[in-house]
Amino acid sequence: MNQNTQRIAMVIEFDGRLFHGWQRQNNAITVQETLEVALEKIEGCKRPTVGSGRTDTGVHAEAMLVHVDVLASRWQRSARAYTQGMNQHLPAGVVVMGACIVADDFHARFSCIERRYRYQIWNRSTPSVLTAWRHWWMPRALDLHAMQQAADYIVGKKDFAAFQATACQAHSAIREVRYLAVSQEGWEIKIEIHADGFLYHMVRNIVGNLVQVGIGKWPAEYIPELIRKKDRSLAAATAPAQGLYFSNALYPTLNARDLIGREDNKT
Repeated sequence: MNQNTQRIAMVIEFDGRLFHGWQRQNNAITVQETLEVALEKIEGCKRPTVGSGRTDTGVHAEAMLVHVDVLASRWQRSARAYTQGMNQHLPAGVVVMGACIVADDFHARFSCIERRYRYQIWNRSTPSVLTAWRHWWMPRALDLHAMQQAADYIVGKKDFAAFQATACQAHSAIREVRYLAVSQEGWEIKIEIHADGFLYHMVRNIVGNLVQVGIGKWPAEYIPELIRKKDRSLAAATAPAQGLYFSNALYPTLNARDLIGREDNKT
């Protein structure tokens, strides 16, 4: 950074079905590229962004935090005008919901201490025509009590190699899952999961295995055995992307959801 720039954090919401994930790619439209195109129109130059997570194609976000270094004089003139300008240049499917200044050493990815996701399942004999791209349709009845029993075995600091995609490049599969809960309201089943970090496809792989327990294919006690064996080939298939939502990113002094509706020059 230099004296002319100011680091800001923005909280964004996006519809994953319209993008090929978060990270910029050479031959596909992504959320990161879309944001950076809008920033360039305002700033007059390229402004690289860093996101708190790397979502896949089809995965949605309710509150993803992004940091970027912008022209300090333009931002300080009116934070609200800046975010409004961003939204005028952004296409349908992605919106900046709030922003604030952050310290020069703040990093949306590396400063993050907890990430939160939610997975949604439509558990009815017939699919929903209104929200087909918002859930995983599961026509078979699910035993939520058994799924929660299985989920309880996942909570804690463990080696999650059994839930790690083969393409994952992480140096270690050890992560700490701090919260994992299964609930239902009407036809909708929600699986909330919080962790210090996630492996590639980890959430969707966990969901796939919980569903196997829910339909009675596996007992809940199979999950700790699966974790112990660290063998992805013994686990269930990956759950579809459209049911997954990046719901929040937590930091020592702020979280993404707290930025919604906030547009100011205070840290």
